[in-house]
Order: sequence, then structure tokens, then C-alpha cells
Amino acid sequence: MSEIKITIAGEAHVHFAEEICTMMEQAAQQRGTGIAKRSPLYVSAKMMEGKAVIAISGGVPVGFCYIETWGHGKYVANSGLIVHPDFRNTGLARDIKAEAFKLSRKKFPEAKIFGITTSLAVMKINSDLGYKPVTFSELTTDEEFWKGCQSCRNYDILTRTGRSHCLCTGMMYDPNKPAKPANKKLNKEERWERFKRFIKFQGFKEGADRLRQKIKNKSGNLKFNKLSWLSKISLF
Repeated sequence: MSEIKITIAGEAHVHFAEEICTMMEQAAQQRGTGIAKRSPLYVSAKMMEGKAVIAISGGVPVGFCYIETWGHGKYVANSGLIVHPDFRNTGLARDIKAEAFKLSRKKFPEAKIFGITTSLAVMKINSDLGYKPVTFSELTTDEEFWKGCQSCRNYDILTRTGRSHCLCTGMMYDPNKPAKPANKKLNKEERWERFKRFIKFQGFKEGADRLRQKIKNKSGNLKFNKLSWLSKISLF
């Protein structure tokens, strides 16, 4: 397998536009799910604008992804992620997506980056980049974005549900919401110490529960004794 070079697409890559569009269409047919169809002219424009990432191996394109902006630059979508069948399951999709994400953050640092997809692999990549699942109502309301779904075979689902959901899952990265720090991975000794503290706490908790029950029982008996004593007093 030849060396793969991932770079920002430009004028030198425009002649690959038709081949990339064919790859996109074939991938949609193989998955049996939807993907917004793009023309070679549209893909070429993205390359000329410096809003696309391309992977080249042996002088031919083996992967691609482009950037779209919506809502006057408030929203950015990394769309059209595609990898040649011979290069799937190699981590190439993750690397292309990471480069597109980096390019999006550089060009539009304040924008929310989102995407809709049916691919579990893409969802995993998005999650690793800091995306969170969101409802469609949290995505851009730009009509031009949703018009792009018209070429998808599942478009009727989107329209029937009032654009509230479809087979795709919406995911978003919000730069204004810092990601929660990842849980620290504990070594063997640290896990053992945590386990011992847990056992100790459980023992203390069980002991406290037994003590509370004893107090409750004594209180109940005392209350009963008081009632018994009062019942023996003659009021008249």
C-alpha cells in the first residue's frame, strides 16, 4: 500500500472532483442509507476555497471531506467524508476527519461544528473529537443546509417528521462548552486502594444502618412503654 498524504485540497486537486463524487455515490448505494449528493462543480469550488481535505495515495484520491458554513458562519459542518473501499478500517477516516476539524477550528474558531450521519464509525470519530449528540432543533435553521438533504433517499422521513428527526444522528461540537476532563486511568495499585476504601465505606455504612435501626427500635419500644403507662392512669 502506497504512502498516504492528507492535505488541504486546492487548485491542484480540482481534476479529482468527478472521481470523488463517484466515490460518494457508490458509498451511499453500498450503505443503503442517505448521503447528500454533490456535483463535481460544488466539490471543485470547495477545493478552490481551501475548505476541503483530501487524502492521496499513489497519485489518486482515497479520501475526502469538505467544510460548509451556515447561519452567517455561526455553524460549520464537516461533510462528505468518504474513504476508498480499499483503505477502510485503516484509521484513514479518523485522520481525515481530524484534519477537517482542525481546519474548521482554524477558519471559524467561534463556530459550532456539527454533522448528521448514519455511520456508527463516524459517530465514534465525532465523539472522540468532542462532539455531543443533539436534537435536530439544535442544528442550524439555514434552509440551504436542509435543502442539501433532498438528494438523500430518506428525505421523506425528514419531511414527514417536521424535520425533527431522521435516520441520521445529529452531533455537535460547541467551542463555548468546554469538554469534561477525561477520567484518569488508574493503575493496579490505585484501583486496589480505591477498592479498599469502597469496602471500608460499605462497612461503615452498614454499621451506621444497624445503629440507626437499633435507635429506631428503642424509640419504638419507648413510645410503646409510654403509651402502656398512660393507659393505666385513671382520669375519672
